[in-house]
Amino acid sequence: MPEITLDAEVGRTTGSSDTRRLRNDGKIPGVIYGHGIDPIAVAVNARDFRQALSGDQGLNTLLDLTAGDQKYLVLAREIQRHPVRGTVNHVDFQVVNRDEGVEVEVPLNVVGDAVDVRHNDWEVDQQLFSLQIKAQPSLIPNAVTVDISELTTGNAIRISDLVLPDGVEATQDPTTIIVGTHPGRTTKAAATEEEAAPPTEES
Repeated sequence: MPEITLDAEVGRTTGSSDTRRLRNDGKIPGVIYGHGIDPIAVAVNARDFRQALSGDQGLNTLLDLTAGDQKYLVLAREIQRHPVRGTVNHVDFQVVNRDEGVEVEVPLNVVGDAVDVRHNDWEVDQQLFSLQIKAQPSLIPNAVTVDISELTTGNAIRISDLVLPDGVEATQDPTTIIVGTHPGRTTKAAATEEEAAPPTEES
């Protein structure tokens, strides 16, 4: 996975008025941390930052961050947003190593048609929409696919059922349900009517 280059200004002051001035100038205050370095206060251009994360990898985009005369391989981790406008107020950049696994969250994409579930008037119920994984930065997938084609009525697909790419491991409880099934409206209505019906008298 190729890195995206992003420039950062170093030496910013951390007072609230200076931070507001940065944001008014179209910049995002941030911090570089990790791998034994002292935290470095930086600022990045807001437009460049949005563009850098606009690809398929999203927040898991591997960034080649230039800060002063140093370069760091980083992931954008803690992102704080304005509660109303949704703009980024602050970002933490975590320094990573190409050969070491990092824990990230990736989306789960459900594909396929659960024919057995549909034909029995049951419905598919997606309960988990993202997955916590550990992988080397270059092996982080854009998403993990969940194929429900073989899902049958009354059963579920759990994390342990996933086939993950080589070098990728799930870090959540393997028994966690990703996709389950439940009776559809017609089936529920029929069951309710059956329960409400008076017992028949035997002759």
